[in-house]
Amino acid sequence: MLGSRGMKAIARRVLEFSRADQTEVLLGNEQTQLTRFANSHIHQNVAERNIQVRVRAISGKKVGVASTNDLSTFALQQVTDEALEIAQLQPDNPEFQSLPGPRPLSQVHAFTQATADCTPELRARAVGVICSLAKENHLLASGFFTTSSSEVAVANSLGVFAYAPSTLAELVTVIMSDDSSGYASASSIDFSSIDPEQIGREAVDKALRSRQPRIIEPGEYTVILEEYAVATLLNYLSYLGFGALALQEGRSFMADKFGQHITGENIHIWDDGLDKSGLPMPFDFEGVPKQRVDLISAGVAQGVVYDSSTAGKEGKESTGHALPSPNTFGPLPGNLFLKAGDSNKDSMLAQVDRGLWVTRFHYVNPVHPLTTVLTGMTRDGTFWIENGEIQYGVKNLRFTQSVLDALSNVRAISSQTKLSTGFYGGVRVPALCCGQFAFTGVTKF
Repeated sequence: MLGSRGMKAIARRVLEFSRADQTEVLLGNEQTQLTRFANSHIHQNVAERNIQVRVRAISGKKVGVASTNDLSTFALQQVTDEALEIAQLQPDNPEFQSLPGPRPLSQVHAFTQATADCTPELRARAVGVICSLAKENHLLASGFFTTSSSEVAVANSLGVFAYAPSTLAELVTVIMSDDSSGYASASSIDFSSIDPEQIGREAVDKALRSRQPRIIEPGEYTVILEEYAVATLLNYLSYLGFGALALQEGRSFMADKFGQHITGENIHIWDDGLDKSGLPMPFDFEGVPKQRVDLISAGVAQGVVYDSSTAGKEGKESTGHALPSPNTFGPLPGNLFLKAGDSNKDSMLAQVDRGLWVTRFHYVNPVHPLTTVLTGMTRDGTFWIENGEIQYGVKNLRFTQSVLDALSNVRAISSQTKLSTGFYGGVRVPALCCGQFAFTGVTKF
């Protein structure tokens, strides 16, 4: 780790080299270690270190970006010159106004030494717990355990300098028999808070209970969606319409819906980069401080997230949600939350006469973005519910469902939430019981 001083020194050198009208320097320094296992044995341990210097040069209304991972004086001078040369070859961007100026930043704690210092032996010990549980039950374990430490800095010629270190630990496992599987995972900034035995037992239990799965015909069913499944739906909802560029281009489901109910009144969704229960980040990739943005409140469409470019189009301020430039997709939420309720999965289960328990989804794709229809598959723990009890495992099904429609028919929300990594950043959600969820096909497994 270079620390704030080291990152600032690199950024200062680039800014001194630059001949552009305005210049931005984005620095990312990451150390990642990965332990991967399959067939209940570790088969891979890798470690990677990399630093990237990304320079955005502004020449009038022209914008160019170049990057390097070479910190030599020659390379920093070269990448700075290349960014300006690229900018001068571009057409004018009439929507560009200016890089952002400095604003006060909040401090958040997103770094733990336990994660930064995690060794291959510590990860192997955790993986060994899971593999032992699988072997005891004549099952096979696979998955990965990754730990990383990173630091991000943003500086520009208008006086911005923002720096933040962070860590992340993530353990994922799939436990399999010859005709079933079970999934479990955990994510945290703190390696020591992840319990591999709990993760292993959760996945083993699902693999055992879903053996000899039966076929359930497609149709609309009441469903209990575990947090893993809910996180996937929320990630796609964010991708489809919680960014300002999607709204401005007319491809967001939020268009013309502000102030209207688009889900049930028990649904509250927001983005908050300063919330310590997520994967906090105090600023975006332009160095703009993150604001909490209420996206859906009591079922009502409230807002979307902005970066400097999209905010300028509407005469607004950025909410601190810029992605690294160049970026054609616009701003995205990176710290999503869905408000917890007052139920739990046991009480949800007791209220379902006939329905399905879904652990997670995979192979998910948008079908109709404006109506938030997705299609995908259940996976690694799908069960038939009858008379308030899980009866048996079922073969996986394909779903084709509007997320907003599902969120308009939520009967119960768990009080406990779970943190997962998202498309970008983190997402913390509860489990949900939805009254209707459409399944349109079955599989052979």
